Amino acid sequence: MSYLPGVHDATVDTDRIRMHYLEAGAGPPVIMVHGNLSTGRFYEHLLPELAGRYRVIAPDMRGFGDSEPAPLDATRGLADWADDTFALVRALGIDEPPHLVGWSTGGAAIARYAMDHPVASLTFIDPVSPHGYGGTLADGTPCFPDGAGSGGGTANPEVVRRLAAGDASDESPASIRNVMNALYWAPTHREPPEREDMLVAEILKTLIGVENYPGDSVASENWPGMAPGRTGILNAAVPALLRLVRPGPAGPEAAGAVDARRRRPGGGRRLPAGLRHPRRRGRGAGLARPGRVPTANDDHPDPGAPRALRRGRRPGAHRDVRRLRPRPALRRP
Repeated sequence: MSYLPGVHDATVDTDRIRMHYLEAGAGPPVIMVHGNLSTGRFYEHLLPELAGRYRVIAPDMRGFGDSEPAPLDATRGLADWADDTFALVRALGIDEPPHLVGWSTGGAAIARYAMDHPVASLTFIDPVSPHGYGGTLADGTPCFPDGAGSGGGTANPEVVRRLAAGDASDESPASIRNVMNALYWAPTHREPPEREDMLVAEILKTLIGVENYPGDSVASENWPGMAPGRTGILNAAVPALLRLVRPGPAGPEAAGAVDARRRRPGGGRRLPAGLRHPRRRGRGAGLARPGRVPTANDDHPDPGAPRALRRGRRPGAHRDVRRLRPRPALRRP
């Protein structure tokens, strides 16, 4: 299999599962965690740019790509992905806190990782809401006690059927090629044909079924008639199981390490040592930068939105290389 110059792949047996990953460069470790229905190769075009300063690793998460097709226990939220990432770090002999990058579902996974283990920084690219995905009110409270409106039952059954059949065509809006081009990046962006074919082939490696994608579901008396099950990636991201925040009248406060944020004069908040947030939009690129977490008083189109999560571009567009270019130094807060 051909990779970009300087990028190679490998497989390692961790103490949890067998994991396939891409790697490039040397230096401080950067682990790039992909999202749902994707693999580490969605980051491949970023690796040569970062390899001059970092050891960059882009694994295939369980149930995706060429890693072991192990079932995902959704009752733990995305802890399986977080624990797999930590197992990979140990297996590769990395003994310093890594920089973590998470796209979409991967954003929730790296947040879960940081609740249990030290990190050098967190960079979020279009992450899952810290409330979870689907079926909540504005403050994160589930619309219904059983979580109806979220989970494995909400997947488009035609998309699931075509994934299971290995459909690489563009004959239907539900073909994964069209889903990818419609939803993964900007409408004006299109990958070169060879890379588009490769990315479609990567998605089609997904383990389809109740154990991974989309997961199981149960019937519900509440609209739209289904509630989350206990296995699979879509259930792992539902509000009742993700458990990254607790709802409250003053807005969400992140659990675990983020609960330890300290108030600062002037209303800003600083993340605790070892947990830094990405740079704010409009202030340049970088993997992360310590400093002030914006508050609801700041100028922002959605005052109720969580501020520590960067709304960056998805990794499919080549200009992401510029947005993720590291700063010369990363200081502790």
